[in-house]
Amino acid sequence: MDEKLQKRIANLGYCSRRKAEELIQLGKVKVNGIKVDKIGTRVNLNDIINVNGKNLFARPKLYFLLNKPRNVISSVQDPQNRKTVVDLINTNERIYPIGRLDYDTTGLILLTNDGTFANLLMHPKNLIEKTYVAKLNKIFNIDDYYLLKKGIVINNKKVNIKKLKIRKKDELKNTSMVEITIFEGRNHIVKNIFKSLGYDVLKLKRVKYGFLTLENLKSGEYRKLSKYEVEQFYHLNKS
Repeated sequence: MDEKLQKRIANLGYCSRRKAEELIQLGKVKVNGIKVDKIGTRVNLNDIINVNGKNLFARPKLYFLLNKPRNVISSVQDPQNRKTVVDLINTNERIYPIGRLDYDTTGLILLTNDGTFANLLMHPKNLIEKTYVAKLNKIFNIDDYYLLKKGIVINNKKVNIKKLKIRKKDELKNTSMVEITIFEGRNHIVKNIFKSLGYDVLKLKRVKYGFLTLENLKSGEYRKLSKYEVEQFYHLNKS
């Protein structure tokens, strides 16, 4: 099976696909000893890829589940030198988050160096459920509950709500805790869902991704996914 050169470089864990494209254009990449500077060149598994004078070899695939704390960036690096999710994982391999959680959002986020796996989880057609618990700035109205259950349009695109549950209402503090399950992965999507109905999200935590949960992981703790868990996601894609 062949694939684009920039994708192959990224999947080998050297750098991002965008960075790989830059290196190709700069003439820093060779395939089987021949310099390649054309974006979109296709290679196969037997081709020898060399970047900046270094031959690239397949690295062990890594999959991590992290309980992301507040005020941590869902990125590989940050221009403002803020702590990133990658900083919390003890590995020498180049890994990156699958999707993102906002700076002030906590909870379950996955990291990997497997581009195929990342694309599988992020592709909208695969309909992987994501469950969040949101603390709202006022009592959640039952009419809004039924409105959301029917689906709601955000930025001209309908969002289907798979599950919705009112966990708690605090009449004294005028706040609510609502659990919501969606398939979407758009930026700020949960905050925008509630904002469209006049609610501010005071706190937001992702508690489930597909069949994965935080289990007993404390904030900032992580674990590796098992081979079985990784295979289960591929199985979901085939079903």
